[in-house]
Amino acid sequence: MIYLFAGDDIPNRLSAYETFIKSVPSEAEIFKFNRNDFNPDQIGSFYSGARLFGKKSTVVFLNFCEYEETRIFILGKLSLMADSGNFFVFVEGKLTKDILDAFKKARAELNIFELPKIRLEKFDNFLVANAFGAKDKLNLWIYFRQALDRGVVMEELAGVLFWKIKDMLLKKNFTKFSEKELKNFVAKLSYLLPEARRKGLDAESVFEQFLLEAF
Repeated sequence: MIYLFAGDDIPNRLSAYETFIKSVPSEAEIFKFNRNDFNPDQIGSFYSGARLFGKKSTVVFLNFCEYEETRIFILGKLSLMADSGNFFVFVEGKLTKDILDAFKKARAELNIFELPKIRLEKFDNFLVANAFGAKDKLNLWIYFRQALDRGVVMEELAGVLFWKIKDMLLKKNFTKFSEKELKNFVAKLSYLLPEARRKGLDAESVFEQFLLEAF
């Protein structure tokens, strides 16, 4: 059986996890793994049926989905863990929909703890686009961080920026960027976020890196 405790509400998430661990039968030995303890062969022994004496084990993984190497390994083994007689427990931060769907498919018990979203004054996304068009790196970064603080999703910013660059191309505005640079930006923006989501990367970090490396 698989149990997932995830989300950005850390106090409630950890409280639920600790309550669960206390409920585990005393005869079930508990093993904990973090990224530094990652050993595929050792972990594999818990879901392959190779454990001795038939004792049930509770195997805890801490933030394994945060790192690509461990995330890819774990997501590929969820079905085997689900069919194992042992308990597999995952304690994670905020996860993407794709990762949550993988746990749902493996029939995991999901315990998601999210902080309430605060309604903020709507942000003008064109501030980011116009700073980009003006090649104003300082204000671009400032407006980008403000957009994040206001809860703007990356797809909205990418859409406005895509429109801005296409407009510069149509108007042949090559004072700040060459035509080749603008075309490259348009091409990158068309796959930047979908590719990040597919790989399970943090979309905000990927988009911020694109902005900072554009100049």
